[in-house]
Formats: sequence, structure tokens, C-alpha cells
Amino acid sequence: MESNLESNPAQAVLVGLLNLSCLGLGYALLKQWRWAAVCWVATAALLLVALPADVDGVPTGVLVAYGVFLLAVAADGARRGLRAPLALGGGAGATPASAPAPAPAARRLALPLALAVVLLAVPVGGSVAYGVARDEAREQSLLDFLATADALVKSGEGQSFTSAEHNYSKALTAYQDLGRNHAGSRAARLVPDRLAAYWTTVSSAYENKRYCDAVPALKHLRELPEKVDRALLTGLVGKADEPLAHSWYECGIAGLGAAGSETTAGEHLNALLSTFPQSSYARQVEPTVRAAIRTRSAGIGGDGSGDPCAAVEELRRVSTTVELLPTATFAAASRDVGRAVENGDFGCGVKQFKDRSYTDAVQTMKEFAETYPTSSRAAHARSIAIAAEIADEEPAAGRQLPPAKAPGGARMVMVVSNDGPGEVELLYTGPVTGRVTLKACGTCTAYRSSLALNAPKIKACQGPASKYPKTTLLLPAGTYHFLQKRDGSISSYATDKASTDKIEAGYSYTNCLYVTSGFGF
Repeated sequence: MESNLESNPAQAVLVGLLNLSCLGLGYALLKQWRWAAVCWVATAALLLVALPADVDGVPTGVLVAYGVFLLAVAADGARRGLRAPLALGGGAGATPASAPAPAPAARRLALPLALAVVLLAVPVGGSVAYGVARDEAREQSLLDFLATADALVKSGEGQSFTSAEHNYSKALTAYQDLGRNHAGSRAARLVPDRLAAYWTTVSSAYENKRYCDAVPALKHLRELPEKVDRALLTGLVGKADEPLAHSWYECGIAGLGAAGSETTAGEHLNALLSTFPQSSYARQVEPTVRAAIRTRSAGIGGDGSGDPCAAVEELRRVSTTVELLPTATFAAASRDVGRAVENGDFGCGVKQFKDRSYTDAVQTMKEFAETYPTSSRAAHARSIAIAAEIADEEPAAGRQLPPAKAPGGARMVMVVSNDGPGEVELLYTGPVTGRVTLKACGTCTAYRSSLALNAPKIKACQGPASKYPKTTLLLPAGTYHFLQKRDGSISSYATDKASTDKIEAGYSYTNCLYVTSGFGF
């Protein structure tokens, strides 16, 4: 009996669809077990590559190769099933007379075809499930990325902004990346809250009233809209303005007069005045600066009371800061601090004199007279410098300050002559104070000390009067201290000598300055 191997398109479709199920069921139906095993191996290999689902998913090349493989086995299964004999409730051959007629081929294949279509849900459902798992893995990866950024922010707690700035910058970049590039993710929806926490952490120095430390942190927070999408900065745009203005004010005022802070204080106050000129803090700067000047000026007493030397150093630093501020606004403050420094310089010199720090007093008062030549106290400062120079050799000259004004009344003549080699300077202090310089006596030499053995009595200034350079002093009556300072480059003999004399009313005096060898005058 001849076999019926006519083509059966429905059967071919059935086998092809069954092979598309990824399980090689079409080959199993044809009893092509070797080819079915190939399908099983290919599907198992795909599962090994794909599971567990991760962020990157299955490589594109693998998916393409597997898709091509499925299409190939589906086409091959359809080809093989086109004429293959299948036992699906009827077949070829004679039918007994008593048996019912075989069902048509379409009716016999309807149920298997429906089953094959249903089985296609296996790869489709697997793909969908894999996609869900991969999306969840991506969400978890982004949440881990968010947690890493959060840890960077937390690591900055208790540190200065500059120390933690690098970590803050990395965290901010992560928040921006999540918010911009992964906007639909769960992690991205958490970014606004994380940025609020970031603001709290970074601004902690301000909350703890460490205003100078807060300045760089608040400047950074104020610039966040330039670095992060504004949509992510819920309630944070502009929030740093007032704290920054406050910090600039507090840090700048705290730096007034502080050693090493003169320029920094000026920078902070200038930044406040230029950035927030209408703020309440900007309006407080000028009156606060003037009040600080008055406070420090209270430590200066023209009579040497208080500690004017320390006060004037602070005032000088305040002056440096004021000079950095806008001239028009701070003109009055500049005048205030200028007067205060002048008073402080003079008061410091007076205190040094009274404390018997004569070398310092000389330096201070000389500098005062040079710095303020038009001051009403310039002449008095020069007198104090002279008296301090004498007192350094003759302590009695430092018992009291030279008077600021010369006394009235009669004055006595004192003619001073130079009977010695080299130019000589004579300093004197008493009711009046001054200094005179006498030129060198060209023919004069040093006298042998009267204390030397067999030395004759010294008879200075005994030659013709015209021989000796001389000057005339007009001195009110009183006790005077003198200091002779001779040019040491001319002679190796003693060059300085102090003495004390009393000037009485109604007399005239002469004073001969000479040099002795060995024992001085």
C-alpha cells in the first residue's frame, strides 16, 4: 500500500510555532530528538548568560544570535513538518467500513495549533519578566549610587568646608546626574530631599555661629543653581543669601583690629557691601566700624594712662581695613581712625617714657614728629624724645615729662663752646628742652684726664674766644640735665657724657665742652 506524503501547510506552521517556543517542541513532535536537544542547549546557554538579571542586561550580540537561531529552527521545523507523517487523531490508509470517517486535516490540527500559539507566551513572558528584573536591578544600582553620594556628604560632618569640599563636589555631581539623566527612577525622586539634607550639612558652620568658616560654605550653596537643575532645588534657591550676608558681616567685624586679619576683614565687608548693598547687615557696617574705633580709642590716654601702645596697634590694623572699604561711605570713619592713631602714637610714646623704656620712647616720638609734622604736639614729641635720650644716660632726666609749653618770664644766657675734636651735639631738658650742634674745633685736642697720675689741672676754653665754635642758649631758671654727644668717628675717646646743672635767675653762664683721654670729662 502506498504511503500518503502530501504537503500539509498547517502542519508546517504547527511545527514552526512549536520551535519558536524556545523549547524545541516542534522537533520533539517530529521525534527529531537530536535537533530538539540543540534547542535545549541553546536556550540553557541563553539562561546562563541572562540570569540573574543585572543592570546591563544580555549583550546585544547574544540576543541577536539567539533570535536568528530561533527563526532558523522555526523555518527548519516548518520545512520538516510540511510532509512528515504525524499521528494527531487520524492518518493515511484504509478505513474499516464500520469506523467513522477521519476528521479533516484542519480540524485535527486546530487544537495543536492553538497550543503552539499559547506556548509562544513562554518566551514572550520570559522576556517581559526579564525586563522587569533588569529594571529593578537598575533601580537598585541607582539607589546604591545615591547611597554612596549620601555617604560622601555625611563624611563632611564636623569638618571645615574646604576640607570636605572635594567629597561635597563628588556628591553634588552624583545628585545632578541622577536628577538629570535618570529622572524617572526612584533614586531621582529622592534627590530633592537629599539636596535639602546636603544644604543642612554644608551650612552647619553657620548654624553653629562659626561665621568665618561659614563664608566659603554659604558662597558654595548660593552658587548651587549654577551647578544643579533648579527643579531639584526645592526651596533652596536664594536660601543662602541672608546667612551669607550675616556671615560676611560677623566675620568682617570680628577681624577689625585682629592681627593678620586686616585684609581679610576688608574683603568680607567689601563683599557684603557689593553683593547685598540693601541688606540690614550692609547698613550696619559703617556705624559699627566707627563704634569699634571709639572703643579702641578709649584705651588711649594722652597722659600715658591705659595701654595706648596696644590700642594703637589695633587701631593701625583697623585703619588698614578701613582704607580697603569704599572711600565715599567710610570717609568719616577714616578720619576717626586717623585721629585715633595719631593720639595713640603720642600716648604710646608718653607711656614708654613713664615706664622708663627710653629707647622705645625716643623711636616712637621721633616717628610721631616725622609722621605728623603739622600736629600741635609735634614739638612736644621732639622734646620728649630729647628728654628720653638724656634719661637713658642720666635717669634723673626721666623723672617727669618735659612741659608741653615753655614757661614765661626771664631767661638766663648760657654760652656753650666746643673745645674738642669733632662736631658735638648738646641735648638739654628742664623747664625747656632742646638740642644744639656745635661745629668741630679744628685745632682742639683731647685733654689728659685730671685723674691720671701727675696730670695737670684741665683748663678748657682758655684760648682766644674766637678759637672755639659756640652757641648761646636762653634758659628759664631751673634744674637742667645735659647730654654731650660727640662724633665718635673723630676720636676713640668717650663720646657721651651727662651732667646736671641749676640755672638761677639773674646770672649768665658758660659751658665748655671738651674731651679727655682715658677717663672722659
